[in-house]
Amino acid sequence: KILNMLKEKIIKLKFYKKKGGKLFALDFQKTFPFKIRRIFYIFGKKNLVRGDHAHKKCKQIFIPICGKIELKIKNHKKEKKIILHKKNMAVMIPNLTWCSLKFINKNSIVMVVCNRKYEYNDYIEKYSELLKILKKK
Repeated sequence: KILNMLKEKIIKLKFYKKKGGKLFALDFQKTFPFKIRRIFYIFGKKNLVRGDHAHKKCKQIFIPICGKIELKIKNHKKEKKIILHKKNMAVMIPNLTWCSLKFINKNSIVMVVCNRKYEYNDYIEKYSELLKILKKK
């Protein structure tokens, strides 16, 4: 049976505002629905596409730091585009979901939070391979 739904999750992040500016704090136990194993940043050039793969086990949360980034996710039946630009919004992408990022603005930055360390064998580089895995589920 092939999965019909995309199961991304929007996570609202909290700002604390005072006269001197805003404080943006990430409480690892309250903010994230999994234990964090890795964080990395992607600095994108305008119209550059990054990602364009899926993970067998790794779940990821995308948090926009600067600029505007188009997050495109899909499985065999559904496709969704989410624009990452609000500083208080993050998007969690489950494993076995095809994902790509397109940097809309010059000098855009996205932070990615993962539940697993880097594992070369966790990557699914071909969409056809992801579809084969999903059919077995």
